[in-house]
Amino acid sequence: MTNDPQNTYQQALDFLLSYVDFSLTHQERIAPERFELERMVNLLDLLGNPHHSFPAIHIAGTKGKGSVSAHCAAALKAAGYRTGLYTSPHLHDFRERIQVNGEPISTEDFVNQTEKLKTVTDKLPGITSYELQTALAFLHFAAMHVECAVVEVGMGGRLDSTNVLTPLVSVITNISLDHTAILGNTLSEIAGEKGGIIKPYVPVVSSPQHPEALEKLRSIAANEKANFTLVGEDLLVKAVSHTLEQQTFQLWWAGEEDQPKQFSTRLLGQHQIENAATAYAALQACAPARITVSDEAVAKGFAQVDWPGRFEIYNGTPPVVFDGAHNRHSAKVLHETMQTYFPQQPIVLVFGASEDKDIAGMFAELLPHTQALLFAQAKHPRAASEEKLQQLASQYDCEIISAPEIEDVFPAAMQKAGAEGVILVTGSLYLVGQMRTLWLQKMAEYRYNTSNPPTERNP
Repeated sequence: MTNDPQNTYQQALDFLLSYVDFSLTHQERIAPERFELERMVNLLDLLGNPHHSFPAIHIAGTKGKGSVSAHCAAALKAAGYRTGLYTSPHLHDFRERIQVNGEPISTEDFVNQTEKLKTVTDKLPGITSYELQTALAFLHFAAMHVECAVVEVGMGGRLDSTNVLTPLVSVITNISLDHTAILGNTLSEIAGEKGGIIKPYVPVVSSPQHPEALEKLRSIAANEKANFTLVGEDLLVKAVSHTLEQQTFQLWWAGEEDQPKQFSTRLLGQHQIENAATAYAALQACAPARITVSDEAVAKGFAQVDWPGRFEIYNGTPPVVFDGAHNRHSAKVLHETMQTYFPQQPIVLVFGASEDKDIAGMFAELLPHTQALLFAQAKHPRAASEEKLQQLASQYDCEIISAPEIEDVFPAAMQKAGAEGVILVTGSLYLVGQMRTLWLQKMAEYRYNTSNPPTERNP
């Protein structure tokens, strides 16, 4: 192999991605029986079971699990714990998926852990890229001696590769319809898959849920004799104030007469208050295992939490918002958040999505409130074509603006938005990552005046 570290890293990444990757495949073409845990169990056994060397918080759900993970990790770090964080997908750099104390895995460590994987892959027919990625994360956390890891489920829960963990707490964020070809067509079916991470006697924390999903989760928890905490019922939350930089909220346990605890988070929108409350409840559930996070550490961590691409605002003229909403429910929440922070301002929407997503549903939530629409196609095998997007958008009374090349999208959007409008980039986290990179690279050329200059996420 070459001695160039970057080339060596790229070779290691190419090796991981050379295995079957279901995230690049249209979900209707994936047979649900392709998912199993036995391969993952065998893989980790061959590697010495690195996941047994650290306690973990395990987080499943349709929306919000990344934000809950980020809040948990930030608070644990503020409390002085060496903290691992495993999430997917990434925004810009693959190494973002595996972090310790907020730092992505180094290229050297990535290569070294990949070399360990290469020694066992031939013994595991059918091994997938995601299984190898998860094992790599666990190897890194073990090598770095993390004191607690925050592990986000990739898809579903019951058969997800991360579900080999016996965590300190199982967390279920908001459940809505997504990946229906694999997880089921009803909220109850999907909740059954998400609730598959619930383990015997391990406490469960849930974000507010639709009654159908909540009933299923409560049933699973009862069967596993797992204590169940519901945000909005057991832990109450109330918004206090918000700006374009942060929002403040209060938390208190139902039935307690103590003064509410007040915290702030840099993540915006009512849904992020619920996500922060879910993280708080999850952290409190870790106390019996002697992972204790004081309210002072929570306050410090939440105030510093960094999770780009989730209602991320560059407050200039015009403002630009990046948000990874990718189903109808998240698009509805995004519209409500836009109305909170940019009421009455004309919206110029930059949109791109995977072809197997509910694009019609997302359009139903967003386009009635959109002045103009531009399409941008992410560099992803599942990206919907512009022709399909135009066809679905044609029934709405909003102007469709053509941008010949992706580099033309922001200049066209800025011209249309002018001084009064706001640009919203959404539909896919892959698209948000690609457009955000372009924005950071080209902002000076756009002569964009921003009051909060962006910083690169990656080292």
